[in-house]
Amino acid sequence: MKHEDDGGAAISPGEPPRTIEALRALTLDIGRDGASVSLGLKAHGVLAKLVDMPEQAAVRSISELGLLLGVNASTLTRLAKRLGFAGFSDFQSVFREAIADDKRYFYSRQVGRLLKAEKGPVAEIEPFERLAGETAANVQSFLAQLDPATLDAAAKLLATARRVRFHGIRQFHSLASFLTYGLGMLRGDVALLDAPRLGVAEALSQLAPGDVVVVASCAPYTRSVAKVSEIASSCGLEVIAITDTRSSPLAAPARHAFFIPHASSFYSNSMAAYVVFAEGLLNLVARELGDDAATALAERERLIAEMNVEM
Repeated sequence: MKHEDDGGAAISPGEPPRTIEALRALTLDIGRDGASVSLGLKAHGVLAKLVDMPEQAAVRSISELGLLLGVNASTLTRLAKRLGFAGFSDFQSVFREAIADDKRYFYSRQVGRLLKAEKGPVAEIEPFERLAGETAANVQSFLAQLDPATLDAAAKLLATARRVRFHGIRQFHSLASFLTYGLGMLRGDVALLDAPRLGVAEALSQLAPGDVVVVASCAPYTRSVAKVSEIASSCGLEVIAITDTRSSPLAAPARHAFFIPHASSFYSNSMAAYVVFAEGLLNLVARELGDDAATALAERERLIAEMNVEM
């Protein structure tokens, strides 16, 4: 992938991607420099946003999408042609076919109508109603993108790896801590990457190939978290990324990546959909561990009772 704003070479001759799944896979491959097409950072970011919001990409005009994405309509036309499409309309047809009669997008359409509806007269309640609707839309968006095989593979890694470390800072420190606590209820040798505060380099040096590092961040990305993703992968560690789009710097080095939108009226990045995803992922790990998870939870309950922790 080139590093100028809007450069890149046209895709090699042949049929361009004709399904939303193929477009999403291509977006990841471009970020990993593994595709026959190269895009500049700006064009790659636009493509990543489009494949994450197929309903908007399907129903809005090229001018409306340009305003929504902060680019000129001509940028979208050039992007479509670089990907091998005849023009923007040909490119947009992929998104239109993806959502046509697709039950996965029913609820997101409903939420869109809800957000446009008039709110009640109580001003103090309105922010909660709006955030609830926006969270529902974010959750439905990531649900529509989940791949069962990727989820299964990630759950197996989290269940069976010798060591698992979670890493996120600023807002995502809370998500990393939540995942550490939840997974630690089910199995051993789970921790925050730099729990002793000895430094990330020291923490990574204590891991071995096959160990798992889960990184989490969204735009604007924390530079150090992206670097951990890159270095951990180069050291033979299994990287799982929880981020927002396929153009995220966390996604390219990761073996498995999950994309959770965070658009909302909250003054910072909304974490609600990330927590929903985290709970679902932990449930999959518990199912993977089976009786071992039940035994670990029973032992934890015994210790809590013995130490008289809970009232």
